[in-house]
Amino acid sequence: MKLTEILKRDTLSLSFEVFPPKTDTAFESVKSAVEEIASLRPAFMSVTYGAGGGTSKYTLDIAKDIKRRYDVPTLAHLTCVSSTKDTVRDKIEAMRAAGIENIMALRGDIPEDRMGEDRSLWAYHHAVDLIRELRESGADFCIGGACYPEIHPESTNQKDDIFYLKEKIDAGCQFLTTQMFFDNNLLYNFLYKIREAGITVPVVAGIMPITNAKQVERAVKLSGSFMPQRFKALVDKFGSDPAAMKQAGIAYATDQIIDLFANNITNVHVYSMNKPDVAEKIQSNLSDILGK
Repeated sequence: MKLTEILKRDTLSLSFEVFPPKTDTAFESVKSAVEEIASLRPAFMSVTYGAGGGTSKYTLDIAKDIKRRYDVPTLAHLTCVSSTKDTVRDKIEAMRAAGIENIMALRGDIPEDRMGEDRSLWAYHHAVDLIRELRESGADFCIGGACYPEIHPESTNQKDDIFYLKEKIDAGCQFLTTQMFFDNNLLYNFLYKIREAGITVPVVAGIMPITNAKQVERAVKLSGSFMPQRFKALVDKFGSDPAAMKQAGIAYATDQIIDLFANNITNVHVYSMNKPDVAEKIQSNLSDILGK
């Protein structure tokens, strides 16, 4: 099923993200976690690609398995950074042949060992280049893209950020998923601005449950996320107690989602980090709200 069919519904939807193993030896444990999350019957599941495509060989296998065994709609990530056109076209064809209907088109993180390269020689520079490639392939994909409620770490200002976001929509992006955020007001303000700019596609709110203190530093590094004072207080109080921090982080994420649903944000995507217990607890906390 194409995600645009799910996202246009009036009902509330909760989805989860999983990522492939980094090594062959970790495949079975990751597969088990993915299966546990799939058994929760979320609205859909996304499968990440890995920095520089480092774990991309598993992305397609996991996405196919979720769809085949659990009949859960899947969203396979595809990145283009530092890839050749032939490499990307081969991946697109493999996804088409596998019956994958939904693709998250991303530039992707630049691998550390390629930071110093002359990027002018790269076949793709931005996600919009990949979106155009997907459209020109002739395959009937439902294409998603990423957006930043605050600002892209490499952008100079939000106005430029929204300009380039509109470029992705005009190229064929059909829905957006936000980067993590910890203050819902940032999302509400962002949605107002992009609607004013003529961006009308569905926007899925991305929520990251912070279940250990180390994740805070990583979240800030990845997205420059603003940390509200009440969230900082939570980490200060419970960060040294793993069990308490996990419970508090799940509660904070749940509270964010309830507020989003109450304010007519109908689609929420949880960056569940291959943690079935976190996914299950959040869904359980929302069971009556979701009607499950």
